[in-house]
Amino acid sequence: MEIKEHVINKMQDTLKIASDATRLKIMFCLLKEEKCVNDIALEINASQSLVSHQLKILKDGEFVKSRKEGTKIYYSLKDEHVRQIMEITLEHVLEDEAHD
Repeated sequence: MEIKEHVINKMQDTLKIASDATRLKIMFCLLKEEKCVNDIALEINASQSLVSHQLKILKDGEFVKSRKEGTKIYYSLKDEHVRQIMEITLEHVLEDEAHD
């Protein structure tokens, strides 16, 4: 199967977005339920400004989505594909560690 160059480039950009440790922590935090910036910041032990900045990158990269409720904005993983990427990657890494 031949994959077009622009598709490869898009895949590269997508994987770059997901390759940041803080962004991975945020996405793992959102695996179970949606959360607001403050809750995410507390859970991953990061500042609200850092979490907000990383959430913008994740949202622009289509990894997370948001919804507004009153004055709060809640974030969640964008879709089942993102959830699967996280779960499969974790399973792959843990499997490799088990063999070491």
